[in-house]
Amino acid sequence: MSKSFRLFSNTWLSNCKLSLRTIWALLWCWTQQVPVKQTVKLCHVSEISVYHWFRVFRAQLPDFADILEGVVQMDEAYFKQWSLMMAKQIGSTKIVSVMVPQASVTKQMTAQFIFQNIAPRSQLHTDGSGVYSRIDQWWQVKHNKDIHAKWQFGLTSEIEGMFGNLRTFIRRMYHHVTPEYLPEYVGEFSVRFSHPEIFISPFIYLSKTISLVPTC
Repeated sequence: MSKSFRLFSNTWLSNCKLSLRTIWALLWCWTQQVPVKQTVKLCHVSEISVYHWFRVFRAQLPDFADILEGVVQMDEAYFKQWSLMMAKQIGSTKIVSVMVPQASVTKQMTAQFIFQNIAPRSQLHTDGSGVYSRIDQWWQVKHNKDIHAKWQFGLTSEIEGMFGNLRTFIRRMYHHVTPEYLPEYVGEFSVRFSHPEIFISPFIYLSKTISLVPTC
């Protein structure tokens, strides 16, 4: 038995009424993006249990600090009281995202996101939003923009598609989302897209997300 498997057993099975076999089946379903309702039928547990355990697994995902470079597309999306900023490195599966708990983003928030996630001397492609105005004077990027009102979408087509992929992911796997959990789902989506190797199997997920804790 591997160390990660033993730690998985000892940590998550303590104070739990489900068998190891059931939890392992839940973990397999989560890594393979089996929808919640399908998981209920497969694992013979309640929908509440599935949501609970999927959240436990999601909470163990590493907080990657990917830096995008080269040609980068960036855009925002709005969900009532939440705003989402997302950027994608063109020609790769690398994306970064951040959720802001308010209805819109400011230029300062946008600049901070770029400072933290986009390498200097990159090409930054955005829409014509005012939050990107003169951004190349704030950070060392070559800024180009689409004016969507003029039906210009060539520079931002990939990042626009990412928001559609996000909605599809949430709808197919979780069926719905409340504002409370939206940042978690966005975080999971970003890791799944940027680091799909983590989700190949439960064993790989455990080996990359759980480490042994030294004891005195």
